[in-house]
Amino acid sequence: MPSYEPVTALMRGLDVLRAVNRLNSASVREIHALTGLNAPTVVRMLETLIHAGFIRRHPQQAIYLPTGKTLELSGGYALHREVGVAAMPVMTRLRQAVGWPSDVGVFDGDAMVVAHTSRGEGRFLFERRTGFRAPILATSLGRAYLAFCDNADRERALVLAARSPEPWNTILQRPEALEQDLAAIRAAGFACMEESYAQREYGGLASAIAVPVLAQGRAVASLNLMYLRDAMDLDTVVQRMMPLLRDAASELSLAVGRREAAAP
Repeated sequence: MPSYEPVTALMRGLDVLRAVNRLNSASVREIHALTGLNAPTVVRMLETLIHAGFIRRHPQQAIYLPTGKTLELSGGYALHREVGVAAMPVMTRLRQAVGWPSDVGVFDGDAMVVAHTSRGEGRFLFERRTGFRAPILATSLGRAYLAFCDNADRERALVLAARSPEPWNTILQRPEALEQDLAAIRAAGFACMEESYAQREYGGLASAIAVPVLAQGRAVASLNLMYLRDAMDLDTVVQRMMPLLRDAASELSLAVGRREAAAP
């Protein structure tokens, strides 16, 4: 048990900072929608973060932007860099073998941080950058991780996801349905992208499947495979591509283990 109760004001300030960082530029209304905090609280947190140098207000518009100082907050976070370095050759070989790009993500609270992507290694209509935060209950990366991670990570992810009104988070209101969904992912060994997310982000043109990257039976990351729906349906992707995706995840698991063992 913690020695002290959480500091509510600090938690709210972090929620606001996380919202602005995720949206890149955000209005008070958008921050309210994402955090559930009322407008006066949002404004007070924004003013505090501006004073601390983490956020600035746009000079002509009523929107807020993160500053370079936010990069200091990730200075000690090394897992995504380690996984990204280990994943580069594995994912390049996978891209060459299957023709479709992949992302590898590591858990960060309510999302998976993309540690490396091979989308830039060939022609693909939907680009994604390293550092992108993939929603935990919306993406194949998040759903594959959630099904195979330890209980502490799962509970933390679900608590944070419940604060966001996104449509894919409504399953949290039906705990039995969520558990059935995660059990089905564990039984199949892979997860698919949630349909409302595929429609919003890709217009329904693209989707993805993902498998966990395991260490001692628990997920330490997840690896997806993107595909265009007019070129290949899900059954074909699973039949043709899944063995290669699983082999890449196993190779990545070994590579991450070697890097951790070699670390001082």
